[in-house]
Amino acid sequence: MGKKIAAAKKAIERTKEYSLQEAISLVKSSCFAKFDETLDIAINLGVDPRHSDQMVRGMVSLPAGTGKDVRVAVICKEDKVADAKAAGADIAGSTEIIDNIKAGKIDFDVCISTPDMMGVVGQVARILGPKGLMPNPKLGTVTADITTAVKNAKSGQVEYRVEKAGIVHAGIGKISFADADLLKNAVTFIESVVKAKPAGAKGTYLKRIHVSSTMSPSLRVDLSTVLQ
Repeated sequence: MGKKIAAAKKAIERTKEYSLQEAISLVKSSCFAKFDETLDIAINLGVDPRHSDQMVRGMVSLPAGTGKDVRVAVICKEDKVADAKAAGADIAGSTEIIDNIKAGKIDFDVCISTPDMMGVVGQVARILGPKGLMPNPKLGTVTADITTAVKNAKSGQVEYRVEKAGIVHAGIGKISFADADLLKNAVTFIESVVKAKPAGAKGTYLKRIHVSSTMSPSLRVDLSTVLQ
């Protein structure tokens, strides 16, 4: 195994820019962990998120999914609980979920709320907000259409938000995925970030893209192979 890792690392030039397809293939070939690693993508943007008109945030459905088991909680009134669970929600309820959140019990990855429950959800905004779990109508997580929202969350939706350093990153699939599926996911994610360009962004918006796996070194992507 040591020889395989050494050979894989030797095939990677850290200072070289690769096509997106080639970068994904090389990252996959350099993975030898005993678990199914995640393919990560990091995009450096020409924005300053300290200014509200340069904030980049969005939600995108990846065509090949993420390979991750997403736990979904739905906060709704009792008459909608059965619909939420039928759609695949792991947790569904009203004030009992709020009480659990207040007690520090947050056993979900996505939180969806119906509009008529947002007044109650506001009680835990300071808890959910910093964790990126606060329901948001712009992201489709505040909606009366619970069935669609739950199915989207379960099928491979990824939420992203630019960090202080102007970087957006996300896991976009498992290394066990076919190269073609990872490529489709990467292209879809990049296109979503490009479409989310804020009005206040000046100059070059898409600066750098790197891909890596959970354990592998990152590879820089040649932007000319992406922006076509």
